[in-house]
Amino acid sequence: MTSQAAAHSAPLRLTRYAHGGGCACKIPPGELEELVAGLSDGPGLAPAPPGTELLVGAADGDDAAVLRVDGDRAVVSTADFFTPVVDDPYDWGRIAAANALSDVYAVGGTPLMALNLLGWPRDVLPAELAREVLRGGRDVATAAGCPIAGGHSVDDPEPKYGLAVTGIADPARLLRLDAGRPGVPLSLTKPLGIGVLNARHKATGQVFPQAVAAMTALNADASRLALERGVTCATDVTGFGLLGHLYKLARASGVTAVVHAAAVPRLEGAREAVRDGFVPGGTRRNLAWIAPHTDFGALPEEERLLLADAQTSGGLLVAGEIPGAPVVGELVPRGRHTLVVR
Repeated sequence: MTSQAAAHSAPLRLTRYAHGGGCACKIPPGELEELVAGLSDGPGLAPAPPGTELLVGAADGDDAAVLRVDGDRAVVSTADFFTPVVDDPYDWGRIAAANALSDVYAVGGTPLMALNLLGWPRDVLPAELAREVLRGGRDVATAAGCPIAGGHSVDDPEPKYGLAVTGIADPARLLRLDAGRPGVPLSLTKPLGIGVLNARHKATGQVFPQAVAAMTALNADASRLALERGVTCATDVTGFGLLGHLYKLARASGVTAVVHAAAVPRLEGAREAVRDGFVPGGTRRNLAWIAPHTDFGALPEEERLLLADAQTSGGLLVAGEIPGAPVVGELVPRGRHTLVVR
């Protein structure tokens, strides 16, 4: 077999068709905040329709928007999509769908309906692969009890997939970024390390089932348990890493967040991936963004990178305790630094 024939017979690697991967391809957090500054408040913002109230918007960077439509009902709306994070198209579809649905769970909502968002290089990649991506998204949405009712697609130089999700919530029982209070423990429902393992997968083709399992797991139960226990403050951990999302939570709540590094769970192989240099650019940008606001003490660089690792479809970070989730820190009165890591 010639080398050209062998190349054509080799399996297509979706991650080779994207400059980034998953939530690590987000616009850097500091740059994004500058980009949207002044667009989420002030006289230029259209008022909510008569009889409604925007309860959660873009001011603090919450995971989804929440609009009260009457006394005990609120509509939740979000959209999330990204480039391939794994080579298997079905798994990528499952991961992207779970990640988009997570934004609804992160504010205490229940998904009702979703729309596909698909960008596909139709002259480069076969349509059969796109079908597998959509099938993966459909299967995860079905497991969440959320029908996919169509969507939108474009011919795109890079493959991209995700969902626009509509949900419902009780306006009196929401999970918000700005509701954290001193004296409350912090719990994390999924281990870290997804970003560095995905970087290793993109570079080498090595598959990490533990990372795929974490990314495809829904945050539905974690959200339900948090609400049942009266939790009012939470976020999901995605592209800005644990420390990036915790910084946004602590800043919005006017508190300092203390993280106990040894208590934070990591996926098997995550530390080795960092030591071997498989660190996404998004992870390094996250660390640079939060470093001026963080007291790291003597924490080694490797541990700092893992705490800032850009996650895709990560867990919920809950200001409270829920069964099965380790306590990784606590909120305390605002001090000199917004984040303290010990």
